[in-house]
Amino acid sequence: MAAIPVIDLAPYSLSVPVHEVDPKALQELGDELCKAFTTFGFVYLKNHGIPQNIVEEVFSTSKTFFEKPVEVKQEYARPVDANHGWVSLEREKLNPERPAADLKEAYNMTAVDDQHLMPVDIIPNFYDVFKSLFTSAQELGNRILDLMSIGLNIDRSFLRDCHKNVGKKDNQTTLRSLYYPRISKEVKPGQVRCGEHSDYGSITLLFQDDVGGLDVKPVGADYIPATPIPGTVLVNLGDLMQRWTADKLVATKHRVLIPEKEVMLSKGRQSIAFFLYPDDDVIIKCLDGSVKYEEISGIDYLNHRLAVTY
Repeated sequence: MAAIPVIDLAPYSLSVPVHEVDPKALQELGDELCKAFTTFGFVYLKNHGIPQNIVEEVFSTSKTFFEKPVEVKQEYARPVDANHGWVSLEREKLNPERPAADLKEAYNMTAVDDQHLMPVDIIPNFYDVFKSLFTSAQELGNRILDLMSIGLNIDRSFLRDCHKNVGKKDNQTTLRSLYYPRISKEVKPGQVRCGEHSDYGSITLLFQDDVGGLDVKPVGADYIPATPIPGTVLVNLGDLMQRWTADKLVATKHRVLIPEKEVMLSKGRQSIAFFLYPDDDVIIKCLDGSVKYEEISGIDYLNHRLAVTY
């Protein structure tokens, strides 16, 4: 069974000042990263520089929120016209072909300086811990975009510059805390925790707990488990980036099924995803100069995908 590549990001870790990085090391990392995105679409990054305690604080704080009664969480629900706030259990169906909605709930943060719909009145540190991870993930995302630009042989700052408004109103990048409650009721036919799908945007940074359950589908292969590796972040390519690179880099499908083992049914599962999107007004056109895909703005593409999900 093929294994998801593991890349050591130490030469370009968040702890390393940008101006002190060896250009040769950057080229090697960029080539390695793009190679992984042409075959697997997924890669583990170790020594990335985001402190584990920041991730654990979001896990802990958001779990406190998810365990609140539904009527309490409803006060912070995601509205129809925005992707910010609480998403209730079985509201989403990421694979439209499945007969039942997904057994998960989530909390989405999009605007880093906006506390709207954040439950700070019942969990005072909620905003602070989310903001801390958002800003760290944003900087790590920028460095990954730098490496991708280098690996694609385009200007190093090109992709980063297309994501300069992350955390602001005119960019839809989302920090999403996901909660998969223990399976304590009869599951509907065909129901899963998270349906088969590929992500929508540029790249996704995923932080997993130790429970596991995520399966990914490499190019031309069957699903394999993305077993959690302590201290790593799992990074995958989104559909928009595949379109942007005219299919040179690939966005591969992934899922979270209902556990088969009885002992696992009683365990909840958590993960945190940082979905990195280009700025709303960025025009996505094939980087190789081809017309394989029509030009489209970042916001138009995302709105189309969200309409299908909800």
